[in-house]
Amino acid sequence: MKIGKLSRREAKQLFRSTFVNGAMDHGRVRQAVTAIISKKPRGYVAILNHFQRLLKLEEARRLAKVESATALGGDQQTSVRNELARTYGPGLNVVFSENPALLGGLRIQVGSDVYDGSVQARLAQLEESF
Repeated sequence: MKIGKLSRREAKQLFRSTFVNGAMDHGRVRQAVTAIISKKPRGYVAILNHFQRLLKLEEARRLAKVESATALGGDQQTSVRNELARTYGPGLNVVFSENPALLGGLRIQVGSDVYDGSVQARLAQLEESF
């Protein structure tokens, strides 16, 4: 479904109104959705669809997925959290997982940013260079 400029603009305004001190407030999100549903302005379905898309993008931007070949120790996890917080700001949710296929190193994904320092990625680059 194609979204008109007015619906897109209203969804962005609605999205901006849900932030308090630079962080998204889930209570305000609920209030905004309830208000739109109760008022039912013209094109409210398109507004809500675009609003939902913006919310998903924001949630993905605030989630960091860290994969390693083996489990990281407490000091290593703290170090990774601190560096990610320094780069992306406070309030970042960090999820650690193990992926033996990496062979070694780390693969970090924050929103659409991917940092791949794994041995698997380096071997793939080396294979492509031949």
